[in-house]
Amino acid sequence: MARLAQTPGLTDVQRSILETVREFADKEIIPHAQRLEHADEYPTDILDGMREMGLFGLTIAEEYGGLGESLLTYALVVEELSRGWMSISGIVNTHFIVAYLISQHGSAEQRSRLLPRMATGEVRGAFSMSEPECGSDVAAIKSKAVRDGDRFVLNGQKMWLTNGAYSSVVATLVKTDTGADSVYGNMSTFLLEKEPGFGETAPGLTIPGRIEKMGYKGVETTEMVLDGVRVPASAVLGGEEQVGRGFYQMMDGIEVGRVNVAARACGISIRAFELAVAYAQQRRTFGQPLAKHQAVAFKLAEMGTKIEAAHALMVNAARLKDAGQRNDVEAGMAKLLASEYCAEVVQEAFRIHGGYGYSKEYEIERLMREAPFLLIGEGTSEIQKTIISRGLLKEYKL
Repeated sequence: MARLAQTPGLTDVQRSILETVREFADKEIIPHAQRLEHADEYPTDILDGMREMGLFGLTIAEEYGGLGESLLTYALVVEELSRGWMSISGIVNTHFIVAYLISQHGSAEQRSRLLPRMATGEVRGAFSMSEPECGSDVAAIKSKAVRDGDRFVLNGQKMWLTNGAYSSVVATLVKTDTGADSVYGNMSTFLLEKEPGFGETAPGLTIPGRIEKMGYKGVETTEMVLDGVRVPASAVLGGEEQVGRGFYQMMDGIEVGRVNVAARACGISIRAFELAVAYAQQRRTFGQPLAKHQAVAFKLAEMGTKIEAAHALMVNAARLKDAGQRNDVEAGMAKLLASEYCAEVVQEAFRIHGGYGYSKEYEIERLMREAPFLLIGEGTSEIQKTIISRGLLKEYKL
């Protein structure tokens, strides 16, 4: 058992799940990740293995066919999957957020109809807030839902949907005119159901195609165009009485998502360290292994320390949420530190590899293209600092 990123206080069930996932990552993900990533190929076989293990229902309650595990368990599973290949964790991340939103905020009908099929992976979820002209500025959302009798008509364009094509239900935040004083009280979350695939996947709902990316390949990222999409009021997350509550529901999901991104960053950092520490002991320069050179040994020491710090913050944020406590500041801290440290750890591993790190034959080349995504996903570092500082100033107000 490696020494870094250990988590005290886990149950036997949690340890068993993590051992199974780690073995899966070692045998089924890492050996194939380079080929699949360079080909930008969807990892169908890996996906099937994840379904067999029940990972799509990891946090869904047992009454709906899931395993009923905690956010901490999920975060540690994501860490292991990301150690294998970050894109794999992306397949379950937005699915998990949507399942969480339905579990916490959905109506009884939405929970009973969607969660059992989400637990098996038959129905997969996508999460949609961003638009072409707004990212972290949620107040700038332009997509609208207008009431038409007992239905709503949705129009607009959404951006950056992970699992946009393969999903069957998309939790979508749009503006609704409720007459609230704040723009945040005039937003609602809709559960838009569609067929998996590209093109018009439901009347008026189009997934144009995948967005080409620098990294984070294999899993598709898409746009979503809403052109007169008509849905019943029951499509509002939580039912019609929850119109105008969408922003607050989504922020609850984002807190969970930030723990997830921190876990992804930890997983990538761990893999980068594993590659670096192995290469530093095998590669010889000036008559001795790289690891014997103090400059390289110090890099390894700093990398290991950063991984420990990031992992500890991530675990703390997850445990707070599991305890029913507010964790917006802690989740922001975990996401901020883990993503920034991930970029630094990966770059140091790249430097230790020297010229070989620039070759596509070496895994570190892929990690160099994946790590930057974590600096912007689920809110940039600057957004995290804004959230953290506001929370601290509120707590320490004179």
